[in-house]
Amino acid sequence: MSSPYYPAIRLCVRALRASSRPSFAAQSSIRICQNAQKRTQRHESTTAAPTSNPKIATIVDQISQLTLLETADLVSNLKSKLNIPDLPIGGFSAGPSSAAPPPPAEEEEAAPAAQEKTLFTLTLKSFDAGSKPKVIKEIKQMLGLSLVDSKKFVESAPKTMKEGVPKEESEKIIEAMKGLGAVVTSD
Repeated sequence: MSSPYYPAIRLCVRALRASSRPSFAAQSSIRICQNAQKRTQRHESTTAAPTSNPKIATIVDQISQLTLLETADLVSNLKSKLNIPDLPIGGFSAGPSSAAPPPPAEEEEAAPAAQEKTLFTLTLKSFDAGSKPKVIKEIKQMLGLSLVDSKKFVESAPKTMKEGVPKEESEKIIEAMKGLGAVVTSD
């Protein structure tokens, strides 16, 4: 038995030993006993109850004994068996993701060689150490990231900022970032 309930239990025993005609002290002791019972019931209800299914309990025991590498292997096997896609964790996206475009026809492959490129991918290559706060602020505004994510983004340069940006907009972004002390390239 736990020590905080020991005095209450002693009072309960005294109350039970009291005469058949309960006195005020005995009634008080009975109430204390009832309160102690309620507290222990609440405490027991908040503790983790063992699972009723023994099969699940054995699986949980086995998983808890795995090493980190074995757990990673288990997760990858479960993902492949249950067809769960790998999602990037903490990845930054420049906008909403879209479905992959259908593969181009052979006729269209010859045409782009003659056409000028209109959509560009902007990449933050580097930045001046003194202008880091300004660059972080601009990245936060441009990409709609939080301050912490913007800081991580800038510190992980070189990194792709935006994809599929029109030529005019990409030139404006490059000039703005150059004015802040950052080097941005378009591909």
